[in-house]
Amino acid sequence: MQRKPHVLILVAVVTAAVAAGAGCDKLRARDKLNKGVNAYKNAQFDEAIEDFKAAEQYDPTLTNAQLYLATAYASQYIPGAPSPENVKNGEQAMAEFKNILDTDPSNVSAIDGIGSILYNMGGTPFDAQKLADSKAYHEKHIALKPDDPEPYYWVGVIDWSLAYRANKDMRDNYNHTSKKPVKESDPMPPALATDFSQKYGPTVDEGITNLQTAIEKRPDYDDAMAYLNLLYRQKADTETSASARDEDLKQADDLVDKVKAIKQKKANISPTS
Repeated sequence: MQRKPHVLILVAVVTAAVAAGAGCDKLRARDKLNKGVNAYKNAQFDEAIEDFKAAEQYDPTLTNAQLYLATAYASQYIPGAPSPENVKNGEQAMAEFKNILDTDPSNVSAIDGIGSILYNMGGTPFDAQKLADSKAYHEKHIALKPDDPEPYYWVGVIDWSLAYRANKDMRDNYNHTSKKPVKESDPMPPALATDFSQKYGPTVDEGITNLQTAIEKRPDYDDAMAYLNLLYRQKADTETSASARDEDLKQADDLVDKVKAIKQKKANISPTS
């Protein structure tokens, strides 16, 4: 059975019209994306969000529009603020980042975005599970791009956060029942140090290893050195011998000096040099 010529012409016209319409939608999407970026740069976040949403509607395959939309929601999120609107911003940021990963599981920008928003959600109020989930996303980045120093840094930061909070809680609990309270700067009593070591020693060691890796990949990574210093102070609280504790604290103090030297060097470098 043959198609009649006028039917074939109609099909061709419709196909061309659809293609032209799709092309126009892509142009509209790019225009909205550009407008949204300008609004975002000017801190006009509500306007930027509407532009990015429109760009996404015109062209659902425009990943940059999705990334900017998710980032705009994330920038509106205030850690710890309990308002429904604030919580919604965090949830919408997560949803947009996850939409990207549904079609592009290896998109490290979306992976980092989820890791970042989970870290902010888990820090205030403290939520150990959200921090652990955040760490898992940074570890996904490491699996995809093992030469990037940043995800190792964030794993170390999260491990310090988990260990520090546990250390503080254990000391507070001890002080509530002890006739001789210990200060934050005091060594943990041996039994408490053993308990802390058993529960959080692996977390501290993991954090130290990741921060050392970050520094190997970026030798002047002063932020990583600063947290490595803090983790060595946590490690000192896992020690039951004075000599081991002193060695951990010495490494921490050495890192403080190294951070100061790097910051001073950076401050002395002129912007044009």
